[in-house]
Amino acid sequence: MKEPLECDQPIKILIIAPALPIVGGQTVQANRLLDKLQAESSVKTAFQPINPIFLKPLQSVRFIRTVVTTLKYVFDLLLKIPRCDVVHIFSASYYSFMLAPTPAVLISKLFGKRAILNYRSGEAEDHLTRWKRTAVPTVRMFDKIVVPSDYLVGVFENHGFDSVPIFNFVDTELFSFRKRDPFRPVFLSNRNFEAHYNVSCILKAFHNIQKEWIEARLIVVGGGPEREYLQATTENLGLRNVEFYGQIEPSRMPEIYGEADIYLNSPNIDNMPSSLLEAFSSGLPVVTTNAGGIPYIVENEKNGLLVEINDHEGMANAAIRLLRDKDLARRVVNSAREEVERYSWENVRKQWLDVYHELANRS
Repeated sequence: MKEPLECDQPIKILIIAPALPIVGGQTVQANRLLDKLQAESSVKTAFQPINPIFLKPLQSVRFIRTVVTTLKYVFDLLLKIPRCDVVHIFSASYYSFMLAPTPAVLISKLFGKRAILNYRSGEAEDHLTRWKRTAVPTVRMFDKIVVPSDYLVGVFENHGFDSVPIFNFVDTELFSFRKRDPFRPVFLSNRNFEAHYNVSCILKAFHNIQKEWIEARLIVVGGGPEREYLQATTENLGLRNVEFYGQIEPSRMPEIYGEADIYLNSPNIDNMPSSLLEAFSSGLPVVTTNAGGIPYIVENEKNGLLVEINDHEGMANAAIRLLRDKDLARRVVNSAREEVERYSWENVRKQWLDVYHELANRS
């Protein structure tokens, strides 16, 4: 498809995604996309959070919060969708899929609007298999499926759907490269405290690391339901120099990457985590489990080190290896720096504009 042409009337895009205080990959990528699209004359963007703030005192009550938020969300969709040309819906899985993309696509169909399912969850295979009666018919209602990895292209293909891969992107100027020589035993974990991200594996790996590197330090960024469990694990293992920073706003993350020298990532289920790209861009060598779509962006011994899922001993050994073998660490970092150029806005810009123009029937 040719480069999108400027039109007298720009295509009106409604982007639907999580917003702060929800911190995660979807929030980050939605904000980055909105920011970049503002500079494009051929499109005009609006934003609808899936978690609108409404009647704030009631939103402190657990079940009432869900009801109030959902009603406000649907009301906003009924107002905003008729005013747009294309609806771009960020999506996770399971109940989140029911609460956010499902009403959005139904209302899009009600008003005859074209809708994009931007599915981003590493749990897609399980979701589409176990929730087949609800998820699959809903997916069929979308006019286009866009996923951030070739891994998810394969998952959707196995369930009979065509999808288009448009990678996550990272601002390499914001996450600027810092040369580290030598590499210090300062580690960073930046995943939310959900069971499938298995942050406890990193704590166990760090326990082994500290047996050899007494002064080793671990920065843990994130929040979620496993916070108390992870803090208790830290105490039970007798770990020193572990700092829980809590949830950090995305704008502060570049300075956090700047504090660390090695990035650790240990999910059991994953897709294409933006945090790996941010580590690549910031000059941190990566040690990660080989969950889901991660091997599609991390090649073992080339731009990172891969270990098996839930293998804390393997993760510790890989991290120690990077500290001992400075040539390996430098080689991995330099290769990752080259790799991250694939995930720049310049490389995904035309793909997004092409999708929007295709669905809006603009050439």
